[in-house]
Amino acid sequence: MVGSTSNDVNGNVKHELNYVTTNRFYVEIGGSIAASFTECSGLGVQIQKETYYEGGVNNQQRIFLGHAEFEDVTLKHGITDDLTFWTWLGEIFQKQQTSRRNVNIIVFNQAGEIMKSWTLIGAIPVAWKSSALEADGNVVAIEELTLAFEGLNVGKKAGGGNSTKRAKTGFFSSS
Repeated sequence: MVGSTSNDVNGNVKHELNYVTTNRFYVEIGGSIAASFTECSGLGVQIQKETYYEGGVNNQQRIFLGHAEFEDVTLKHGITDDLTFWTWLGEIFQKQQTSRRNVNIIVFNQAGEIMKSWTLIGAIPVAWKSSALEADGNVVAIEELTLAFEGLNVGKKAGGGNSTKRAKTGFFSSS
């Protein structure tokens, strides 16, 4: 049951959560859906911490937070005739640089409603590869694109922004 309400034994209204399944997500670049992917891995952040101990206080410690480190995200999907991602990565070979983009990974529930959106701020492709191409194989050929990014926003709506220019602060924004 997705997003339903019911009554408990006392007649009070009880709301059930909308759970996200792992198989309904899309990737949006520049305000439009760029592709449907079969897998997205590496979406995460690790906050660096330093632990300090106070003399005479043996049952506690002090934690000070440092920088956030974002993992590279790898997107996988079946190879198609669409060259969007290869073109983006190919800018490195042609121009010795590539444009950074905000990339939205959007997850839908079974009813087709947006449940969550992760915005990779200032994303840039750092790797691309294809699965083995075998003449006698019968599996779908898979294309992988790995993105590094400078920041992460999480929300409940599509599109965390399309800004592709650095702000005066030196950072990319999500608006």
